Amino acid sequence: MPFRLFDAPPAEPSQFVGFAGNIIDRQSEKRADDSTETALADPSARLLLMGGGRILLRLDGDGVAAGYFKRAEAAALGADMRNAVLLGSSPEGPVVAAPVAAEADGLPEAIKAIDYRSVYMQGLVDAAALGALAQGASLLAWHANHGFCGKCGQPTEMRAGGYKRICTGCNTEHFPRTDPVAIMLAVANDRCVLGRGRHFAPGMYSALAGFIEPGETIENAVRRETLEEAGIRLGRVVYHASQPWPFPYSLMIGCFGEALNEDIDPDLAELEDCRWFGRDEVLSMLGRTHPTLFTPPPGAIAHHLIRAWAESA
Repeated sequence: MPFRLFDAPPAEPSQFVGFAGNIIDRQSEKRADDSTETALADPSARLLLMGGGRILLRLDGDGVAAGYFKRAEAAALGADMRNAVLLGSSPEGPVVAAPVAAEADGLPEAIKAIDYRSVYMQGLVDAAALGALAQGASLLAWHANHGFCGKCGQPTEMRAGGYKRICTGCNTEHFPRTDPVAIMLAVANDRCVLGRGRHFAPGMYSALAGFIEPGETIENAVRRETLEEAGIRLGRVVYHASQPWPFPYSLMIGCFGEALNEDIDPDLAELEDCRWFGRDEVLSMLGRTHPTLFTPPPGAIAHHLIRAWAESA
């Protein structure tokens, strides 16, 4: 059978992970320096308010959350409009993310400051809003960390609606960064390699992961990290899916790796444990029927990697 370039599942696996449901039209070719101000002047503009790893959500009597505020509401809650960024356009109008002191104390009773991870884990907003959260949180975190030029040390100023900073001293342009992270499942026959970090919830095992280094391909990063963390050498590596991860501005790149050896030599300075798991055991972990162990929640790309392999037989 001839090779076909676009042989793939009918639905991209990346569509089903958390933070990937963003439907905002980013309008990347139309970002003027005053685009955020223009957006904020539009009565239909909606704002996401974030700060300190938290987002402000309005909860109704049934606990249903909404994350968007009108400009007057945002101003009353202390939003910093001078450092707001334009995320793009939605059918309802422009979408802007603005920094705010997102502290629990002093907020109106119906508004809560909730950390990003809890919003994602508890499904407090829909997929589109969660994707917008990832975009806004990543951009605001980058701006908070790049107030000064890495070349000359002078202050930088926001441009292009939040998608560029320019140095006031040497005019160097700085653009938002995304940190690529390889997350991989090493497999051999009916077994896969899972590990647990020391910060994991008791009983949770996940795929291995690590940052991709400069000058490194995704495939070689997958091989290197698996060898370093588990002592497993990999042959073939194939891409599966990706996931925006706003902690603070990463992109998780999920892959499968073909294990060439079975003896594990875990890096216990980085991992608490790492071992082989059989397919049946993994299926029980995915289904939460295992007596003590489980996998990451369904929104995590690790969950999708593990499930795709476990159900592939």
